[in-house]
Amino acid sequence: MTMMDLEPRQYEHVVVNDNDVRNIVLSYLVHNCFKETAETFIACTGMKQPADYPIDMDRRKPIFHCALDGNALKAIELTEQLAHNLLEENMDLHFDLLSLHFAELVCARKCTEALEFAQTKLTPFGKVQKYVEKLEDFLALLAYEEPEKSPMFHLLSLEYRQSVVDRLNQAILAHANLPSHSSLERLLQQTTVVRQCLHQELGKDGPPPFSLNAFLKS
Repeated sequence: MTMMDLEPRQYEHVVVNDNDVRNIVLSYLVHNCFKETAETFIACTGMKQPADYPIDMDRRKPIFHCALDGNALKAIELTEQLAHNLLEENMDLHFDLLSLHFAELVCARKCTEALEFAQTKLTPFGKVQKYVEKLEDFLALLAYEEPEKSPMFHLLSLEYRQSVVDRLNQAILAHANLPSHSSLERLLQQTTVVRQCLHQELGKDGPPPFSLNAFLKS
């Protein structure tokens, strides 16, 4: 049983170091490039600014803002400036960034331009089998007058873009030998794994799998 499964009276007097909590929050803000919020947080809490702060936030932030705002080519350019050879070594990420530009052209109904872009930039990836199905899905968008209503609509969604941007941010951090996940995310991952293991080992006598939504509502 984990602390989250106990009655509040059983753990409400457990002392948690305030500095640990603050560092976890700060790592999340820095990881996601919320620079202004991070600086306000440091000032309000009286924290000592970490020696490695701000960890290239000023250079990372424009990259994934460009990608989120539909300017993936600029994001690629800035990534190559900040993390040379990263995209050459990570074909999956390079393909996904290029696919964001293709999706933007499709959404703008620039079908001819989208097809030309796919032929020059995306189809070379088709030499590798794992990209073939992805290519087919993206090219299929061109067959629909309203691609947002096609079976592949998720490729045009903000959620898809966000997933690519998150992986790009993680890759840039890892390229700089920095943690690719924030402390908060690692804590949640660990909690999820521990609860899953306990649930499998103890069955109905153990705690249920961890659910963040359920925890936040408790």
